[in-house]
Amino acid sequence: MYLEFFKLREFPFRLTPDTEFMYMSEGHSRAKSYMDYTVWNRDGFVVITGEIGSGKTTLIQKLLSELEENVLVAKIFQTQLDEVEFLQAVLVEFGLNPFNAKKVELIDMLNTFLIDQFHKEKQLVLIVDDAHNLNPKVLEEIRMLSGLETQKEKVLHVILVGQPQLNEMLESPDLEQLLQRVRLRYHIKSLSEEDAKAYVTHRLRVAGMGEQHLFAPDTFPVIHRYTGGLPRLINTLCDTALICAYADNATTVTGPVLNAAIEELHWLPYAKRVNQQRGRSQPPGNEYQEVVKDNTRALFNVGQQMGRLDALVPALNSLAGRMANIETLLRQIAGRLPGIASGPVKERKSTLKHE
Repeated sequence: MYLEFFKLREFPFRLTPDTEFMYMSEGHSRAKSYMDYTVWNRDGFVVITGEIGSGKTTLIQKLLSELEENVLVAKIFQTQLDEVEFLQAVLVEFGLNPFNAKKVELIDMLNTFLIDQFHKEKQLVLIVDDAHNLNPKVLEEIRMLSGLETQKEKVLHVILVGQPQLNEMLESPDLEQLLQRVRLRYHIKSLSEEDAKAYVTHRLRVAGMGEQHLFAPDTFPVIHRYTGGLPRLINTLCDTALICAYADNATTVTGPVLNAAIEELHWLPYAKRVNQQRGRSQPPGNEYQEVVKDNTRALFNVGQQMGRLDALVPALNSLAGRMANIETLLRQIAGRLPGIASGPVKERKSTLKHE
């Protein structure tokens, strides 16, 4: 659409992961080094986290593009799975057909395959993206798989990649054994303002930009403020800005053009958007505490009422027994009176009056 207008070969700000456009910031380089170390040094387990849109999936793609033929990889990108489905997915990635097997058979099949390939001097790697969606039982299966080892080396190397809540999950007491197996952990931070500028320039150059500058210098602080330095959001904003510039027949994205793109997206500054999202997800601190207090008081009152009812039970039982005794005595008295048939007490009284 705007490629010819800006003299570009490719769209520079696509949202799909593309390793050719990957900008290796200091944080991404460190995360990539940890992944490489896990693969090539047979060192078990690494966990990489980052916010949504920080470039985690693109980093995985870059790692995969650089692996040699002797490395066998199982890549799991769909993580809404139970234990059996997860084991099946891993086996399918390794080229096996596991769908008619039970869980015990799946585990045996996978262990046999891993050991066999290890003896053939293959590097075996399990990469799980969006690992924060895994349930604890699946994480336990991963722990068991990562425990497969020889006297000197791990057989399977695991890379878990996910959003920050993955770290919270791993800190759970139930997953302490898994956490102890984690050799390296790293969190990819958002790009600084300087890195965000370098990121935009890098992608434009890869897309074919020559010596011209498509973004005015004063736009980069605004880009950073509205995207929080997250690559995916930078892509969205910059692509929208180029469309607005093209529509206005402007060869450069200036401040007004960028503001028009921000209005098109209905964006607030990134920090404000995050605060709004947090506000919708839970009440503010004081309000939340008041809700907790109200619920606590309500539960306490219910408990008191239940206690009072429990205390009345013996008395009610005693009263029921007395009523039964009275009814028995009335039947006996009625039976002794002449001409009165057995029946309800009210009927007997009406018969006496008639006589």
